[in-house]
Amino acid sequence: MTHVPVLQKEVIQYLNPKRNENFIDATLGGGGHTLEILRLTKPNGKVLGIDADPGQIENIKQKVSHLKTKKRLILENDSYINLEDIIQKYDFKPIHGILFDLGMSSWHLEESGRGFSFQKDEPLNMRYDNQEGKLTAEYLINRWTEKDIRTVLKEYGDERFSIRIAKEIVNSRKNKRIETTFQLIEIIKRAVPVWYQKKRINFATKTFQALRIIVNDEFENIKKGLEQAVKSLKKGGRMVIISFHSSEDRIVKLFLREKAKQGLIKIETKKPIVPCLEEIKTNNRSRSAKLRAATLLK
Repeated sequence: MTHVPVLQKEVIQYLNPKRNENFIDATLGGGGHTLEILRLTKPNGKVLGIDADPGQIENIKQKVSHLKTKKRLILENDSYINLEDIIQKYDFKPIHGILFDLGMSSWHLEESGRGFSFQKDEPLNMRYDNQEGKLTAEYLINRWTEKDIRTVLKEYGDERFSIRIAKEIVNSRKNKRIETTFQLIEIIKRAVPVWYQKKRINFATKTFQALRIIVNDEFENIKKGLEQAVKSLKKGGRMVIISFHSSEDRIVKLFLREKAKQGLIKIETKKPIVPCLEEIKTNNRSRSAKLRAATLLK
């Protein structure tokens, strides 16, 4: 599997990494952006890479094991909601730029085995950190009320058939616990019209998206992470955020507007930057990506 970083050219343009500068990749993923930043900040620039998934951290360790740049890469298995604590832990300053790539990585879909993809029959986990004892998609669809499931699908997935899908989930779990992705897909299929099943985007996409977002508390975490990023950057430091969901982009847009009104940042992107047609053809998962950028003023 080849990791294809989304909007890489634009990320580099707005982060503008220079020799010996330090950056944070708050959502390390497959490491594509980080490796390019390391290349551009040599010989002494450093990158602090953060990822909640231990699997992703191990992947990057293997990827850089033979590279000289590994000495300039600090890896931390944690969530960016703890950004300030992580920075303090490594005394990582000054910080010239921070990147948030809020999308789910190809690795999660294709190799994690946690039920992120509706194309494989896997357990319905959907947790990035894979920690036991925390909310999973399986627990949610088997234990939450029909009303709560409907709300999740509507608010976090913009699913137009949220009422029908929630009702079918609750009816189905009376007979057998819903434990796998394929079970859930069959339930969704029974709930939605035939024409909806034939649309270009898979009919299960929005349900899976909604479950993943709520299980990982993604929307609330974005606000926490961005707040800490603004506090941590040096004056003139750059911040780039890539989102993949309309609600994510709205959170980012409103956050940047608020900080700009307070005179803390300058917004560098009047409108979100989106992938060109060529990138979308090469990497279909980039199609919903939106990039916003800002510079810290004080």
